[in-house]
Amino acid sequence: MRLLVTRPIDDAEPLAERLHAMGHTILLAPVLEIQILAGIPLPLEGVQAVLATSANGVRAFAHASHRRDLPLFAVGPATARAARAAGFGTVERGSGGDAPALAAHIVARLSPANGSLLHAAGNVVRGDFQTTLEAHGFRVRRVVLYRAEPVARLDDGAEQAIGAGGLDGVLLHSPRSAREFVRLVAQARLSGACAELTAYCLSHEVAKASTAVAWRTVHIAARPDQEALLALLASAPAPTSTVER
Repeated sequence: MRLLVTRPIDDAEPLAERLHAMGHTILLAPVLEIQILAGIPLPLEGVQAVLATSANGVRAFAHASHRRDLPLFAVGPATARAARAAGFGTVERGSGGDAPALAAHIVARLSPANGSLLHAAGNVVRGDFQTTLEAHGFRVRRVVLYRAEPVARLDDGAEQAIGAGGLDGVLLHSPRSAREFVRLVAQARLSGACAELTAYCLSHEVAKASTAVAWRTVHIAARPDQEALLALLASAPAPTSTVER
């Protein structure tokens, strides 16, 4: 298939390599740009573990600190891989691939008595991750180490490919990226062209965020992680006009 990848570039490039290996033709068009913030103090005294709800959080922490001795708890496989690549020796992750599953794993594995938790976060955080942990007695220090900013316009190549019918589908990994993609295609007056595209979404929340355009069909990964999305692509049936899982 001819697929558009909308992830930030550091995440999009390794994903594109895997998709190429699966036989797909890939066009990269990030809808968010990651800006790692410089000079952010990291209060690590008394911290028993680092929490990362994205690979960008891992990269930003690695940029801000040389410490790799703390255990890192990652939201999913891609974040765990980024942590190991950054040199963390102890990496654990939740089984569900999302923040609630990570919170449940942390509650099961750690004790509030052993110290606080540092969440290496971006400027936009979804859900009640910190609240859930604090309800179990943990002290969570959320430190914003990077910003995810929307791009001003859709990539020229993406605009041309969408307008010319040169794509089969679009990969959407988060509700925010789905909303930004919808905004960008509307800005480019290409919303109608999405009727010829299939949206491959990481979760039901991502699919809901993309409903401002009418897709040819929407497919949703069985779990909210990249491996499940790749499995969906490997087994996806011919496009239909209904939302499927």
